Amino acid sequence: MLRLFDLIFSLLGLLLGLPLLLLLALIGLFDTGSPLFRQQRVGRDQRPFVLWKFRSMRPDTAWVATHLADASAITPFGRFLRRSKLDELPQLWNVLKGDMSLVGPRPCLFNQEELIRERAQRGVFAARPGITGLAQLRGTDMSSPQLLAETDAQMLAELDARSYFGYIFRTLLGQGAGDRVRSP
Repeated sequence: MLRLFDLIFSLLGLLLGLPLLLLLALIGLFDTGSPLFRQQRVGRDQRPFVLWKFRSMRPDTAWVATHLADASAITPFGRFLRRSKLDELPQLWNVLKGDMSLVGPRPCLFNQEELIRERAQRGVFAARPGITGLAQLRGTDMSSPQLLAETDAQMLAELDARSYFGYIFRTLLGQGAGDRVRSP
């Protein structure tokens, strides 16, 4: 049932949001010369997939977890994208393709080995990764790998249609801090 909601909402979001997506891509082209960012992430059953986002950092920035990145790498337009969470919009394509869900644990990088171990121990990889989830709303998404994996497992154990819509609405209303980085 939740997959059906993912399909409907991602398709509607892409179709209705197309003018905004094009505008953000155009501004991003002038900001960084390369408006879209794609990166291999750990998906369901630990299979790799390519995640799409609007680029918020300079193209030459090292590929590390967001909270380990240097804040000086973020462009002014990128700051706006992150604060507004609009950098996540291209992931609607990932949801439509089935790589992701609207709600689930955020997909990690393959070099986040401790987080991968913690999530594997708790069965988190049985679910599709998501655009938003409990860790993002609680602000524990940039915490220790153990706490993040525990929060992800708790969310998945309690996930039903009501909580699915709750996570989406709370995210749309601006709850959660968005991606945070180290101060310069």
